[in-house]
Amino acid sequence: MNQNVLVVLDDITKLECDAIVNAANRTLLGGGGVDGAIHAAAGPELLEECRTLGGCKTGEAKITKGYRLPAQWVIHTVGPVYSGSPDDAHLLADCYRNSLNLALENDIHSIAFPAISTGVYGYPLKEATAVAVDAVNEWFDSHKDYPMTVTFCCFSPAARDTYKLALNR
Repeated sequence: MNQNVLVVLDDITKLECDAIVNAANRTLLGGGGVDGAIHAAAGPELLEECRTLGGCKTGEAKITKGYRLPAQWVIHTVGPVYSGSPDDAHLLADCYRNSLNLALENDIHSIAFPAISTGVYGYPLKEATAVAVDAVNEWFDSHKDYPMTVTFCCFSPAARDTYKLALNR
C-alpha cells in the first residue's frame, strides 16, 4: 500500500490534507501557539464544537470538523508537559498513535502533525522528533494495508532539519 512521510516548512493551517492535528490543551478550548492559530483560522464554529467534547486527557485524541480550514478535519491531541520522566515519551507516542487511529476510523488518508509538546510544554525537539517518527513508523508497520500520507509540518527550519535527520536514521 501507499504510505508516505513528508516533512514541510509551512503553516499547518494552510495545508491541503484530509486532517491536521492540533497540539491542544486539556480543555480543547484554544490556547497559544499552533492551538491558537488553528482556532483562529478555523473560525468560531471550531470552538463551539470543542465545547461539546468535554476536554481531552493527555495522550488521547478527539476529532472535529475543520470548518474554515483547507483540511476537512482537525484531530486534537494533548501532549505531555515535559518532565524528563519515561512517561513523557509514552504519552507523546500515544498522541501520534491515537491521532492516526482516529484518522483510520474516519477514512482519513492524509494527516499533518505539528511538533507536539515542543512549544510551551517544553519537550526537547530532538527527543520529541524521535518519538514522533518512531510512533508513525510503528503505526505504519501495524497498518500496512492502509494508504496514508503523514506530513510533519514544521514552523522553523531547525525543526524541519531535525525531522529530516530523524527520518534518515
